[in-house]
Amino acid sequence: MPAVSDASGATPEPPSLALPHTWRPVGPRIMGIALLVALYGLCGFCWWAFGATARAQFSGGEIGTLIFFGVLILVAVYALVRSRVEAHDEGLVVVNGFRRRQFEWAEVVSVSMPPGAPWVTLDLADGNTVSAMGIQASDGNRSRVAVRQLRRLTAEKA
Repeated sequence: MPAVSDASGATPEPPSLALPHTWRPVGPRIMGIALLVALYGLCGFCWWAFGATARAQFSGGEIGTLIFFGVLILVAVYALVRSRVEAHDEGLVVVNGFRRRQFEWAEVVSVSMPPGAPWVTLDLADGNTVSAMGIQASDGNRSRVAVRQLRRLTAEKA
């Protein structure tokens, strides 16, 4: 019998959380950092491998363009890795990329992550839905536990 199930075979409820609590995706953070290290490492190696003669043929505008795209990629990866969901006594904070949204507990009607969905969706009292990229399905069991914890908090605080 797996360690995460009880005698009935059901998955036990996760323990209660002390607030504030933050959920962050692990897989995308690892991939983002690995992407930056690999990309910048490759670019640095290629620049060094060109030799002084080839490097001297690059104009200031070409070097500036390379630096611009390097910074652009850094900003995009930073937006991805900063995604999170924060639970506080007052409510929920959802950070997706560079957008930060704050909700009172009464505004959050339900928390869902159907099979095949990439991340959690929050259904709001006004009929809108909000994606919460801080809990991503790619994290496997960790994301399922986070969804159960967030559902429990939503039910307790509403």
